Amino acid sequence: MPRPVLDETHIHPAIRTRVAESRQGIVREVMSAIAANDIVVVGMAVNPYPKKARKLLEDAKQAFKYLEYGSYLSGWRDRNALKMWTGWPTFPLVFVKGMFLGGADELKALTDSGELKALLERKA
Repeated sequence: MPRPVLDETHIHPAIRTRVAESRQGIVREVMSAIAANDIVVVGMAVNPYPKKARKLLEDAKQAFKYLEYGSYLSGWRDRNALKMWTGWPTFPLVFVKGMFLGGADELKALTDSGELKALLERKA
């Protein structure tokens, strides 16, 4: 089921560009990392869940790219752009072969079931 997104026709023409370009630099940076790496973890300082995701991947001996944006008191506006882009409310954001998987708990479930390995073995 597709997520509802405010249709451009319902945004006043005078602000459409501003809305479309707001905080898109961080989204493009993450998209570039996803294109260049099989596994990308996007997190933030201090939060234990990005650390949990990284440890799961390290224990599984899987190479990954880690991007960190701010902490609880900084970088939240940029992180909000990533949350809106993915529709995911928390960090980390985990991507495998371009597919968004969710956070640390979802990564653990996929690792435990063997599905992570299967995803990585698939041809792009």
